[in-house]
Amino acid sequence: TAYTFVKAIFFISIIMWLGKLLSDTGERYIRKNTSLTRPTKELLIKLYEVVLYLILLMITLNLIGIDLTALAVFSGALGVGLGFGLQKIASNFISGIILLTEKSININNLIEMDDGVTGYVRKLGARASIVETFDGKEVMVPNEDFITSRVANLTHSTTKGRMEIPVGVAYDTDLHQAYKLILSAAENYEAAVQDDDTLKPQVFLREYADNSVNFLLTFWLDDVTKGRWRAQSDVMFRIWDAFKEHDIQIPFPQRDLHLRSGFEQLKDLSGPKNIE
Repeated sequence: TAYTFVKAIFFISIIMWLGKLLSDTGERYIRKNTSLTRPTKELLIKLYEVVLYLILLMITLNLIGIDLTALAVFSGALGVGLGFGLQKIASNFISGIILLTEKSININNLIEMDDGVTGYVRKLGARASIVETFDGKEVMVPNEDFITSRVANLTHSTTKGRMEIPVGVAYDTDLHQAYKLILSAAENYEAAVQDDDTLKPQVFLREYADNSVNFLLTFWLDDVTKGRWRAQSDVMFRIWDAFKEHDIQIPFPQRDLHLRSGFEQLKDLSGPKNIE
């Protein structure tokens, strides 16, 4: 009836306003609790919102005058339909709860995903999380992707990270001198870890290649969130300057082209213009 319709709109409006008020109040209270970790707070907020809106939905139906027992058969059919139609949403929601429970990914973690998305986790939502990339884009990643695909968390337990820089020198180079110059470039870099013997910069002679003798420089950074590319660029500039100062060449591939005797015959058949 029209009366039931008007009553439903009135009660739904009141309940929605009350639900928003209680949700915001509960969220502020949970976030102010200093004894809880951030993942625990996010998990409690999500559970609080789900339980709150379920209770308010039951109260709303009761105030409108709808008999819940009469909806048993309908709700069963509706549940089956929603199970097929909203399975992705349910999967993402459950995945979000798993992430918050396991604490494998937290806010402000630096992550790398299989699809190439790299950045900082800024929000863990109920359906999707927000990853801020280095170019300022905010990418919404479904929570299911964190569970079903491989994700590298660069700052899960520590902010330290290892850098690798391959360096090639010419065959007529004094390899011992090149070794010392490469190692010195990393040892004198202020952001590299120096106080831990297991994490100190190291140089390895890796390969006698076709065009060069290849070294590999490895060093650790105290905080990868300050920029890995910057650290790599700074150390490579130091190596470049040191090599220039000591006349050490970084070789590049060279090829010899041999012209066979049949070139003159080909030139006669094609014409000089085409050969040029």
